[in-house]
Amino acid sequence: MQGIVVIKCGGSTMDQLPDSFFQAIAGLQAQGQEIVIVHGGGPAINNMLDRVQITPQFVDGLRVTCEDTLRVVEMVLCGSINKALVKRLTQAGAKAWGVSGIDGQTLLATKTPRPLGWVGEIKKADTTIPKAILGQGYVPVIAPLSVSEDGAETFNVNADVAAGAIAAALSAEKLIMVTDVPGIMQPQPDGTKAVVPATSAEEIQEMIQTEVITGGMIPKVQAALDALGQGVEQVVICRGTAEDLLGVCAGQAVGTTVRMNVNYVQRGGK
Repeated sequence: MQGIVVIKCGGSTMDQLPDSFFQAIAGLQAQGQEIVIVHGGGPAINNMLDRVQITPQFVDGLRVTCEDTLRVVEMVLCGSINKALVKRLTQAGAKAWGVSGIDGQTLLATKTPRPLGWVGEIKKADTTIPKAILGQGYVPVIAPLSVSEDGAETFNVNADVAAGAIAAALSAEKLIMVTDVPGIMQPQPDGTKAVVPATSAEEIQEMIQTEVITGGMIPKVQAALDALGQGVEQVVICRGTAEDLLGVCAGQAVGTTVRMNVNYVQRGGK
């Protein structure tokens, strides 16, 4: 049996994901590939916040979550976004089951000391529910909400961080971060930008310091490094196309591959 693949679908790409992307997931599932999806929903959350006249705030690419914002986040992520993804997967021929990190304390967290409001720092990702859903032949579709140990408090969690924690807990073979760019983009002497095909922890820290990596890409690469540090074999940042998804699952050079040792990637390691 192939290793588990965790796919993180960014909120900015949700409406842009083509039917062929979901059909590719259905095809992989039919071939016996176990897939877990963790999703965001930033634009949909911002649209709802605008409707209720709450101004979104961010610090280093992470959403500041007051109590009113948290209620909107929970409604959008666990409701409309989660079920929309399940519907699209079902229409494409896949079997999908939507849950959140609150269910069964899948994502156990404590409130961050950073000035982000009701944002959680994940202390444990429990694999009981994802594994049970996989065992029934379904794709778990997980909304990135988390819960305190006593079950009394709910926290918002960055979807990249949630995907990394779940991938690590499942000892996933690959974590695929689907975004609206082809990978990490590096400026070229002629003023254009090119995809960084492979990179490492050391190079990522340098790219953050030199502001090659900024904004929402920062939590992505940090989550990638956390996942690698906890046993995930490979993290790939790529576009949400069927071609990219199938290419990554087939071991092709697609997007930006992140490993602890970039030289191993460049030598053709898998």
